[in-house]
Amino acid sequence: MPIKPCGLERGTAVAAISCVEPKMKKSGDTDSRMIRIGTAGWTLPRQHAHHFPESGTHLERCAQGLNCVEINSSFHRPHQRKTWERWARCTPPEFRFSVKLPKAITHTAQLANCGALLQQFFEEVRGLEEKLGPLLVQLPPKLEFDEGLAQDFFTTIRELHPQESQSGFIALEPRHASWFTAAVNRVLRSFEIARVAADPPRGSPAAEAPGGWPRLCYWRLHGQPRTYYSAYDPAFLREFAQKVRETSSAEQWVIFDNTALGHATGNALELMRALQGGGESRRTRR
Repeated sequence: MPIKPCGLERGTAVAAISCVEPKMKKSGDTDSRMIRIGTAGWTLPRQHAHHFPESGTHLERCAQGLNCVEINSSFHRPHQRKTWERWARCTPPEFRFSVKLPKAITHTAQLANCGALLQQFFEEVRGLEEKLGPLLVQLPPKLEFDEGLAQDFFTTIRELHPQESQSGFIALEPRHASWFTAAVNRVLRSFEIARVAADPPRGSPAAEAPGGWPRLCYWRLHGQPRTYYSAYDPAFLREFAQKVRETSSAEQWVIFDNTALGHATGNALELMRALQGGGESRRTRR
């Protein structure tokens, strides 16, 4: 599989982490799948910092070794539009951000009557412009599926955030068993919303597999056996790399959320190496 340098600073260890060369799309070529690998947040832990350039902010350095990150701080508090714009400016052209929806929408309002909150959120987050990737909608564990409520929420969010490009991606992470049915899956597909594949699964064993709209596959790896703390071992990552290769979604995001002891960064880099060593034609791009 052809590879090319990521355009990183010379003399740094991260220069050895290569990116898979994108395939040239020919007439009739349907294998144009994209794989993005990143972490929840962009703090660089000390044990993995040597893989990244020495100069720059943590975000600038992180963006030289990974091709995406998931912003979780937006769940807890709003950011001014100029902050989103600054983050977009200091990252490479093909870098992307996924953004977690505020808890005021998902946990306080529990998806009900939140049109004004959504509008405010979009006015701010659109400062990322073309670097905005999927929106992550993580639901409270006790929030059951209510078809009327879901239909109203999905209609509102799609009116404000239509699926017209990669910037229209939405990934839903439900954590109650009532969301993991064929009927709910049909609703998600009708609104072009993907269901997150989570490890470990919450709410149902079905949570470990992707669902909903098939064009986007969004993996969230929280760590096992201890959520947020445990590292994934090489055997798991090799098996997971094969699972990624076999997934047919047009775009895949793999986000490591086992950040408490800094393992997410190392696991993301290990997965990149595992995918590049697999001899497949799929692409991870920066």
